[in-house]
Amino acid sequence: MSRNAPAVTEADLHAYVDGLLEPERLAVVEAYLAGQPAEAERLRAYRRIGRLLHQAYDPVLGEPVPAALTTGALRPPARRWLQAAAAAALFGLGGLLGWTLHPPDAGSQAEAIARVLVRPAAVAHAVYSTEVRHPVEVGAEQEAHLTAWLTKRLGAEVRAPSLQAEGYDLVGGRLLPGEDGRPAAQFMYQDGSGRRLTLYLRTSQWDSKATAFRYAETDGNGIFYWVDGPLGYALTGPADRAVLLRAAQAVHHQLNP
Repeated sequence: MSRNAPAVTEADLHAYVDGLLEPERLAVVEAYLAGQPAEAERLRAYRRIGRLLHQAYDPVLGEPVPAALTTGALRPPARRWLQAAAAAALFGLGGLLGWTLHPPDAGSQAEAIARVLVRPAAVAHAVYSTEVRHPVEVGAEQEAHLTAWLTKRLGAEVRAPSLQAEGYDLVGGRLLPGEDGRPAAQFMYQDGSGRRLTLYLRTSQWDSKATAFRYAETDGNGIFYWVDGPLGYALTGPADRAVLLRAAQAVHHQLNP
């Protein structure tokens, strides 16, 4: 990096992620990232998050505007207000992460379950599985405290299944926002090579008999998800489908001995 070049700022890094840097500044940022592998990985995670958000919400943005909002009865100031509100909502997607736009009342029950489990689980995995310093809020050494805290916040008994037989140790967990303000949680597991799996869970309003294991893929990760009693689960990771299935079965068996 040139001594005369301004220091790389957080704004530069976000502009880099969005592809908005001028060529000269781009070269400066790339030189900076070449010596900062943790920062480079953080920005790769941001790009993955962006792709996931587009996959989740681009169909919604393409929906036709309701006729009631396009009639002459809607005055220009009101239209401007609606446009501003829409822009603010779109801007807030990056911060909301695991939140989804619609309650699970449209489409089939299976689609609704996927909407509140798969998308938030995938985004949460993309955000935290690459985190180096703070991948979890509470570490595995405080497992009893962690599960008691999450049980209280979710309003249902929460346990952290062991995946040691599958080669993964518990790293810890965290509280997350869920659909319609309902809290969710994430447990993180890591194997000897540093590869991570995350188990996303949140309270469910569906009959546990309604879903067996279902599988989805997004952004290079596999996700097995299911509903079991008062909670819905989504196990996410880069492992191949067979390995991920064995881990999901291990979770299910421990929760249903």
